[in-house]
Amino acid sequence: MSDLFSAQADAYKKYRPVYPQVLYDYILSFVPVREAALDVATGNGQAAVVLADYFKNVVGIDSSAAQLTNAVQRENIEYRQAAAEQTFSKPHAFDLITVAQAYHWLQHEAFAKEAARIAKPDALIAVWMYDRFKTSNTALDSLMDHFYRNIVGPYWDAARTHIDNHYDDLPFPYKPLPPRTFFIETKWNSQQLLGYLSSWSAVQTYINKNGSSPLALIANDVNNLLGDLDIAVRFPLFLRLGHIHAL
Repeated sequence: MSDLFSAQADAYKKYRPVYPQVLYDYILSFVPVREAALDVATGNGQAAVVLADYFKNVVGIDSSAAQLTNAVQRENIEYRQAAAEQTFSKPHAFDLITVAQAYHWLQHEAFAKEAARIAKPDALIAVWMYDRFKTSNTALDSLMDHFYRNIVGPYWDAARTHIDNHYDDLPFPYKPLPPRTFFIETKWNSQQLLGYLSSWSAVQTYINKNGSSPLALIANDVNNLLGDLDIAVRFPLFLRLGHIHAL
């Protein structure tokens, strides 16, 4: 898994959107036994901390030490620096494996083998991602499209195309359950919107290659469009579920 998020780990924790409770409720409806869960590419532990309310034990793994430094702590969460393809977990350990907004970074064949090794019989895997946000302000949405495609577009990792395709182009070698689409809904002011953009991997790559932030190219326009107002923001969120064929 590529490490494109360590440099902006603080921004990632502060500005990334929060997954809705209905997402977790739907996933958990397929998990009758809740002894242990694994959150892959846990980042700052956003999903792990929710799972900790439902499982006796939760393990969150991430390849980025900087991300784990920002992880939310709970007594029943163990964080490890580890790759998705080599979790250092015991065989048949988990009732649920989750991958939030990171499945496109994994080596899917190797991960599927590791998931089968560490999953309990009939364990569940839940993979989800959210696409770009929309607002009620068409001028702002057009500016965000321009920023995404033209300003930082050349700086996205090739794996970003899987987000654009809603993971429909990625292997999912698990016994499928009904997928669902949800929405993340929040309100942002201009600072929060720009803060969220600062957490993009393409923004960090742009900075590394050019020595300046691309946000400077749009900040005045964002401030002029929003002023002191908050605006409603809506992300579509796509979920895939399946039972793992444990080894």
